[in-house]
Amino acid sequence: MRIMDWKKTLAGLIAGLACAAAAVPSLAQQAGTQFIGITGYRVGPYGANGAAFFGGFIDYLQLVNERDGGVNGVKLSWEECETEYNNAKGVECYERLKTKTATGPTAIHPMSTGITYALIDKAPTDKIPLITFGYGRTDATDGRVFPWVFPLMSNYWDAATGIVRFIRDKEGGSDASLKGKKIVLLYHDSAYGKEPHAVMEAEAKKLGFELKMIPVPHPGNEQQSQWLQIRQYRPDWVVLWGWGVMTATSLQTAQKVGFPREKIVGNWWAGSEIDTEAAGPAATGYYAASLNLGGKGFPVVQEIEKVVYGKGKGNGNPKLIGTVLWNRGVAAGMFTVEAVRKAQEKFGKKPVSGEQVRWGIENLDINAGRLKSLGFNTMLPPIKVTCQDHGGSGQVRFQQWSGTEWKAVSDWMKGDAAMVRKMIEDSAAKYAAEKGFKPACL
Repeated sequence: MRIMDWKKTLAGLIAGLACAAAAVPSLAQQAGTQFIGITGYRVGPYGANGAAFFGGFIDYLQLVNERDGGVNGVKLSWEECETEYNNAKGVECYERLKTKTATGPTAIHPMSTGITYALIDKAPTDKIPLITFGYGRTDATDGRVFPWVFPLMSNYWDAATGIVRFIRDKEGGSDASLKGKKIVLLYHDSAYGKEPHAVMEAEAKKLGFELKMIPVPHPGNEQQSQWLQIRQYRPDWVVLWGWGVMTATSLQTAQKVGFPREKIVGNWWAGSEIDTEAAGPAATGYYAASLNLGGKGFPVVQEIEKVVYGKGKGNGNPKLIGTVLWNRGVAAGMFTVEAVRKAQEKFGKKPVSGEQVRWGIENLDINAGRLKSLGFNTMLPPIKVTCQDHGGSGQVRFQQWSGTEWKAVSDWMKGDAAMVRKMIEDSAAKYAAEKGFKPACL
């Protein structure tokens, strides 16, 4: 789908949402349901990405209602508030959604590292868990310091060290393979883009490669000067920390200056069809990390297509079904539902509060058997969350764009897990000391 197609998709989505809002009462007004507040975004330079993710998220909630009658008989309800990927608007949405029901908004997925930082100190007071699936503040993985924040699956430092390991393997496979090599980190100049700096610097010192970090101002649709720097520097590899229009622009500009896309590795927010199809032929050969596999070959995707879209209740464009970001949204919906289900085991089969869902998330154990029974199979690696580890996997997988589709080129793997864990604990301990409290499990 090209950029103009995504714009048409977006316009249709906005029009559809406006009509739906005018025609029916808010689902949040239905008493006795499990209310889920959604701080989403479908407009602006990140809107196409948000539409895919939140479309999948809502489609999964709809599947649980339509197919299962809810979670143990408790129907799900939700309301979406547009943040435009703006920190101030994200906080406004959070404040509005938290008042919608007596039990609160279950859990919030900010889908923005900047909004996550803005909400971290609010969540403990409001007793609302934040699920930051593959993004946000990395040291929040230490649940003894950040009991209300859950960077589920893997965090940015897992991603960065995983990418370095992938490059190391391409260069020979030993720790000495990167000695003397040059790597550029081309990053979105925001809290999101700055998150991997510390761990990339640590990797450069440890493995002996030269690191150059180059920022790209928001939103990233002008990068001529950055790529001229890259051409003059002559790096061996470029690590692309992009989001929204930045990623496709990077790939197209790399082609213009003659830098091979086979030497560019994106993180998982720079590795969807939205990025590569918008870039056209300039994306062929490009690598990216991934939190999840794309494709329709998973029972849960086929169930949504049959049960939800078959009844005309899909949230977005059917062309998004099975894309990387849409599947990630489905996975995020599943984590939320499974946390509610887990909380119900302890607190009863009724709408549960944010505080109770926090316990549910912290006790999630979604092994390979459970993934299969939920229809996810190998889309995700198993995940087990504990108080000490609010991530639960730390794994990453790599894919390459063939020109028409993403193809997996690695198994699930970890980067430098020992170094990442030590840096998380050191950083979290420093935060706790600054705030004046002693880390402990709730």
